[in-house]
Amino acid sequence: MEDQRVLVTGGAGFIGSNLANHLADHNDVIAVDDCYLGTPENLADQVEFINASVVDDDFPTDVDVVFHFAALSSYKMHEENPAQGARVNVEGFVNTIEQARQDGCDTVVYATTSSIYGDRTDPSPETMDVQARTGYEASKLARGRYAEYFHSFHEMTLAGMRFFSVYQGFGGAEKHKGQFANTVAQFTDKIANEERPELFGDGTQTRDFTHVDDVVRACELAADHELQGIYNVGTEESYSFNTMIELINDELGTDIEPKYIENPLEEYVHDTMADYSKLHEATGWEPTIGFEKGVSRVCEPYQN
Repeated sequence: MEDQRVLVTGGAGFIGSNLANHLADHNDVIAVDDCYLGTPENLADQVEFINASVVDDDFPTDVDVVFHFAALSSYKMHEENPAQGARVNVEGFVNTIEQARQDGCDTVVYATTSSIYGDRTDPSPETMDVQARTGYEASKLARGRYAEYFHSFHEMTLAGMRFFSVYQGFGGAEKHKGQFANTVAQFTDKIANEERPELFGDGTQTRDFTHVDDVVRACELAADHELQGIYNVGTEESYSFNTMIELINDELGTDIEPKYIENPLEEYVHDTMADYSKLHEATGWEPTIGFEKGVSRVCEPYQN
């Protein structure tokens, strides 16, 4: 993307700020965030920051492309206040897209979730039957339905990106998320500080860990190609939490044992793995940062 006027909602958050900073090298980028989860400290100087909520009516939507990442972005966060979760995740989505539509924008890339696939040790295709087991998942599925409406009724193109376990580390833009940061970031920080990370159950649960740089590139390509529909963003590889701990210890030269605790979450996805063939066929995208290389990047700030 070049010479475009771009809006990134949730733009001071983890994924949003990485995308905003990347695009700002060649585009005019506006980041909107109410700082509930994000911090403007994540943003480069050339990104215009506006402190506003996506349920407001007074943020700029006269843009060429909208990247909509603003959300209460976890099961736990949503369940603490389901009504607020629906307001931000669903009403905020509709409000943003409708304002952008009225201002002449017809290209949208938005975040949905891969957790709706449930437990999967095989790659999950977008064509799978899915269900909402939590309010968070329901809100993200609702976004997809409204995206269908905006496409069929208003002829907009809206690409829903189902991210799989996105990480970067506390040396990147995750530190402000604290307990809501990816487990790679949290466990690395604990081990580097000689603390034992806590793993639910026996640590055999697996995730398709996807580096944020690959996610940013996927979102940019989705906008470039004006994609419509749902697309997985993952690696088609999964690693257990136990293996993750081993990789972190090997990289840091430490030998910190995890602490295994009972899983306190009622709804917990044990295994995830993406099938990213649809996105690859549409854009040529494929992941470039394998998990071992990604863990090395997460550990690097502690080694320096």
